[in-house]
Amino acid sequence: MAIEAGATLGALQRSLPFDALENRILLGHALGLGRVALITQSERTLTAAEAARLQALVARRAAGEPIAYIVGSREFFGLAFSVTPDVLIPRPDTELLVELALARITPGLRVLDLGTGSGAIIVALAHTRPDADYSALDRSPAALAVAAANAARHRARVRFLHSDWYSAVAGERFGLIVANPPYIAAADPHLSQGDLRFEPAGALTDQQDGLSCLRAIIDGAPAHLQPDGWLLMEHGYDQAAAVRALLAASGRFGDIASWQDLAGIERVSGARLLT
Repeated sequence: MAIEAGATLGALQRSLPFDALENRILLGHALGLGRVALITQSERTLTAAEAARLQALVARRAAGEPIAYIVGSREFFGLAFSVTPDVLIPRPDTELLVELALARITPGLRVLDLGTGSGAIIVALAHTRPDADYSALDRSPAALAVAAANAARHRARVRFLHSDWYSAVAGERFGLIVANPPYIAAADPHLSQGDLRFEPAGALTDQQDGLSCLRAIIDGAPAHLQPDGWLLMEHGYDQAAAVRALLAASGRFGDIASWQDLAGIERVSGARLLT
């Protein structure tokens, strides 16, 4: 659609081609206005420069680019996180992993986040429970920069390290390890659909069967968990049984379980290291 100078904000919120929430987000981002201002200034008209900015945003969204990348932000666990195309967009499903982790954090506990991406998980934990000790790893320097900025934004004390899984924490042990690794199989058609087309492929798929990163995390965890320490991992909607089997096959874990998200899908599996 063509966006003309002189159009009112109220009319644009009704006529932009997306759902009401996306229309409001795009309009607010183009004009630097919040929700209340968009309501109270509904009769305000666009300048030519504002119309051009909004037109560009609408074109990007019409091409399928995720809203979070367009505006550079996404809310997760009640916090606003900066996101770029270098990191996955935080999703509500992952809040289950945060809740399960919080239930196991005690004062002074050492917590490790593998493949931190935007830092959403570890920053949410450190912001909520600042009395523990937090470390986060990622193999992408660009992702680590985004995560560090998000930690600073929310005054979360986190040690960030460039690492391929456990390599940077050799000899260290933690009371809790959390991970949301690449778990989409290479041939999954979802990789060419929707928002996933724009997200970093290396954070989505292991380029194998979807379980190779989960295997690596499970295989390495006993050397990096304290006695009775917990490992919690997010995985695909149909991978819970396979992940439980991997945990059981290691022979090192007890209390193996999977937990359901709000949609009733087993989204997180984990276990406690046997002593």
